[in-house]
Amino acid sequence: MSETAETLYDLMGGDAGVHALVERFYRVMDVDPAFERIRHLHPADLAHSKEKLYLFLSGWMGGPPLYVEKYGHPMLRRRHMPFPIGSIERDQWMQCMTRALQDSPLAPDLRERLVAAFFNTADFMRNREEPGVPDPGFGMMAGRPGAAEQENP
Repeated sequence: MSETAETLYDLMGGDAGVHALVERFYRVMDVDPAFERIRHLHPADLAHSKEKLYLFLSGWMGGPPLYVEKYGHPMLRRRHMPFPIGSIERDQWMQCMTRALQDSPLAPDLRERLVAAFFNTADFMRNREEPGVPDPGFGMMAGRPGAAEQENP
C-alpha cells in the first residue's frame, strides 16, 4: 500500500486532466443555449476565466496551489459578489460541471463525491436572497451565524 494517498488531482490525470475538465466545462457553457444565463456572467473571451478556474481547481483537488501562488487566498464568495448568483445560476454551473465530468477518468463513486463537493461550493456562491430557497449564508453577511465557506472537497 502506498504511503501517500492519491489526490483528486492525481486521479483526474494531473495537470492535463484538470485542463481538460476546465476546457470541457467552458465548452458546454459556451455552446449550449440552455446555459445562456450563466454564460452572460462571463466575458466574451473565456481565456481568463478558464485560467482562473484551472488554477483554482489545481489546488482545490490537491495539486499545486497555483491560484494561491498567483492571486492569494481564493476568497470565493467575495470574488463572486459582483455577479448576481441565485439557485438558477448555481444549477446551470452545476449542470455544466456535471456534463464536463462525464468524460473524466474518475470512477463513478468518486465522480459522485466530487459533484457533491462542487455543489456545496456552488451553493455557497449564491448571493441573492430567494423566497423559499434555503439560505447559503446570508445570515452571516448580516452578522448572524451562517454557513461556513466550503472550499475543499
